[in-house]
Amino acid sequence: MLKINDKFSRIHNKSKYSIITGGRGSSKSFSIATLICLLTYEPNQIILFTRYTLTSASISIIPEFQEKLHLLGISGDFRVNKSDIINKKTGSKILFRGIKTSSGDQTANLKSIQGLSTWVMDEAEELTDENKFDTINYSIRSDKVQNRVILIMNPTTKEHFIYKRFFENKGVEPGDNTTKDNVNYIHTTYLDNLKNLSQEFINDVEKLKETNRAKYNHKILGGWLDKAEGVVFENWEFGKFNPDNLQTSFGMDFGFSVDPDTLIEVAIDKAKKKIYVKECVYEKGLKLQQLTNKIKASAGNKLIIADSAEPRLIADLRGGGCNIRPIKKTKIEEGITKMLDYTIIVDEKSSNIAKELNNYTYADKTSKLYIDDFNHAIDAIRYNVTHILSFPTRNVNDIM
Repeated sequence: MLKINDKFSRIHNKSKYSIITGGRGSSKSFSIATLICLLTYEPNQIILFTRYTLTSASISIIPEFQEKLHLLGISGDFRVNKSDIINKKTGSKILFRGIKTSSGDQTANLKSIQGLSTWVMDEAEELTDENKFDTINYSIRSDKVQNRVILIMNPTTKEHFIYKRFFENKGVEPGDNTTKDNVNYIHTTYLDNLKNLSQEFINDVEKLKETNRAKYNHKILGGWLDKAEGVVFENWEFGKFNPDNLQTSFGMDFGFSVDPDTLIEVAIDKAKKKIYVKECVYEKGLKLQQLTNKIKASAGNKLIIADSAEPRLIADLRGGGCNIRPIKKTKIEEGITKMLDYTIIVDEKSSNIAKELNNYTYADKTSKLYIDDFNHAIDAIRYNVTHILSFPTRNVNDIM
């Protein structure tokens, strides 16, 4: 007889949200898949099962669900096609879709599916855009049955919107098993699933526990990280900005609706090998005059080195009285190498800089490729540092 851990029983209560966290071998995906198969015996259930990338459901995920139907002894009650599983007794169905496919983002298409009652997001750590989450979340509004949103994930860093939205300042600790404020918190580990795991797997994780406790806590016990694995910058700390009253200048990266405009004040102590940084602007949606006013209020007439990809905007800002210059084209690696050669001191109120430094990671450390995310303040700093350190003997604000 197939038995599911009792911790998962709370997804049947009246709460809309269930956050399912855990590490490797914790049975979370297996258990939820089994439970939603059983949920289809309730009429009027239209269940959307998504992964961020799901190229071919018939190959990648539907066979896993067919296995659950076989183990439950109920395969004959279901009709299975390439992208859906339909319960023939009730007409309820599970629709398997990817948010990102070869034809592009499917969020708009997913929200238009009529009658959605349950949304299951597997590998939810891969969904990093809270706006996309909300678009689908607000589409779960059946008036015939209870609505549910079930997020299954291996925890990542505390900068992920799921942590900020469902854990931060909620009076719930990661790893809790409880229900609070319309949210079920369900956490399992391999210790909840020992009877279904091979001795080889258990031996491997127990060895990891002894040799790399941090990795064991994250990968196996499903703990949240303060910073991402593979971060580029570990050479930073909080501290007072520019305590020795060094000359300062600024770096700037441009955004608008999706990414923020960032203006970062920078002081470089070459003797002590320290770079001091302070966040002055980190904001989306600024129009030209608003941006000009904020730059002048923070930087005055001091030199600003900016992203060279926006020559028209730089010209407009110069016309508005900002002392701004484009960075000469250089490889990203060159500026990062310079930054890694110094200790970076982050002003204690500059939370966005700290967030980026904790989450800017290598895509491929061997070939020095970087993930293009969490880098808006970092790019602004990099432009400044690359430019200023290219002219080591000249007055900072005279460098053109």
